[in-house]
Amino acid sequence: MPKAAISLLALDTIPEIRQGDDLAGMILEAAKREDVALQSGDIVVIAQKIVSKAEGRTVDLSGVTPSEAAVTLAEKASKDARLLEVILRESREVLRAQQGVCIVEHRLGHIMANGGVDHSNVTAPDQSDDIVLLLPEDPDASALALRQRFEAAGHTPLGVVISDSFGRPWRLGTTGVAIGTAGPSALIDRRGEVDMFGRTLASTEIGFADGIASAAVLAMGEAAEKTPVVVVRGLIWTDTLQTARNILRPREKDMFR
Repeated sequence: MPKAAISLLALDTIPEIRQGDDLAGMILEAAKREDVALQSGDIVVIAQKIVSKAEGRTVDLSGVTPSEAAVTLAEKASKDARLLEVILRESREVLRAQQGVCIVEHRLGHIMANGGVDHSNVTAPDQSDDIVLLLPEDPDASALALRQRFEAAGHTPLGVVISDSFGRPWRLGTTGVAIGTAGPSALIDRRGEVDMFGRTLASTEIGFADGIASAAVLAMGEAAEKTPVVVVRGLIWTDTLQTARNILRPREKDMFR
């Protein structure tokens, strides 16, 4: 019996995305152009930045007046107070702040650096450096809308994961995580099953969507690669109603704050 093979197919002809662009249509065109026509069972992983750009999730810092809280936090984190004001607006709670970084609980529930507010790969060098990009308003809804467009083009079943790069407690380096999903399980609960020696699994839950996002980010890159879409092919998955919200650890089980 042949072994299962999983492939990561990065699309490298996605043009620069701007507000109002038909992102789904542009991805379908690029896939066709690159002879990576979508197949049933594929999972399309899309970088958060191009979703945010298409949805117009930009803020011009030149028009932001920082609050007193933002000014105080900016001094502690050595950041632009206007940027801290935007971070605070996107956050429920500030957890940590020190030189160069501010860890917050984002309004979507993610624990992340700087509230997902980002300067990198947002504007060209000849444009204003005051433009920052926010996360999509509702990444799960964005993933579902993209999935519906792809499937309307005849590709079904098909999954969508919107990925972002997160740091992790106690480990250096960023890795891809899923902030929006539609289709595949976000979390697979294996508790109650048995291991190879017959022992009952007591705590095994698999971050399936995060694993997909992390693998895809290896093909996307993190700098100037210009490959913000990766088609993951060969995975076996079940269509569920789960979203990225299912991955979030409930506050009462959070031992790390």
